[in-house]
Amino acid sequence: MTVLVVGGTGQLGLATVRAFARDCHVVSPSRVHLDLADHDAVMRVVRKSSPQVVINCAAYNHVDAAESNPVDAMQVNGFGVRSLAQATRECGAVFVHYGSDFVFDGNADTPYDESVVPEPQSVYATSKLLGDWFACAAPQGYVLRVESLFGGGAETVPLGGRQLGSTLDRMVDAMLAGKPVRGVTDRTVSPSYVPDVVAATRALLDGGAKPGLYHCVNGGQATWFDVAAAAADRLGCRSQLSPIVMADLSMLAPRPKFCALSNRKLAAAGVSLPTWEDALDRYLALRMRERH
Repeated sequence: MTVLVVGGTGQLGLATVRAFARDCHVVSPSRVHLDLADHDAVMRVVRKSSPQVVINCAAYNHVDAAESNPVDAMQVNGFGVRSLAQATRECGAVFVHYGSDFVFDGNADTPYDESVVPEPQSVYATSKLLGDWFACAAPQGYVLRVESLFGGGAETVPLGGRQLGSTLDRMVDAMLAGKPVRGVTDRTVSPSYVPDVVAATRALLDGGAKPGLYHCVNGGQATWFDVAAAAADRLGCRSQLSPIVMADLSMLAPRPKFCALSNRKLAAAGVSLPTWEDALDRYLALRMRERH
């Protein structure tokens, strides 16, 4: 089976390429050869690859910058996904696209499921929702909404001297370096371990689940302070941690304060993810092994 991975140099993309390469022929062109903003290039690359599965791990993730560069965000997160959906329709391939928790307004008090109508509050969030719509319109389109990704090899694979880690990865980096860490107390998330997301993606495809929208996160919810505290306790670094609120941060684009997602639909399709605490334990164990 040939699998085309778009965005294969990012945190999720690297883990996806590694996992599928174990038993598939993986094609993962660089951005030089596949610019999602170039419709003709997308069509050309997909036709040449003749994949059975296309997995889109690419995204414009600069949430604040998107407010000033809406066209760039829309081209990649929205219309680039439309191009991929069209290309997969032409070649009969399965299409997997990753969405975001940012599409919700953050005013809920229970985890969002797939039936909740999104209310994006920023340019980035709007661009991601547009991509969800285009991907879901593909005949064999899967949209997996993920959030607060961490791990997946970013801690050991620098790209041009820059680590690929996300929020939790950077927190743990700071803890291990003996630096102070601040955790937000008023933003609730469902932290998701990249290897678990990739494994769930593969299980969903191998199980022949019905195409459509799924929330793909580790189980449970917590504030960023809770997550940081759990990591600090396990590493013996609690003294380095201090609480802050979102108002203390200088951010141009609004973030949803409550954005935990429910993965019950995914579980009903036969794909269960461990809790975020279980994932954190495995992640930290790996970090400590690599440290020594």
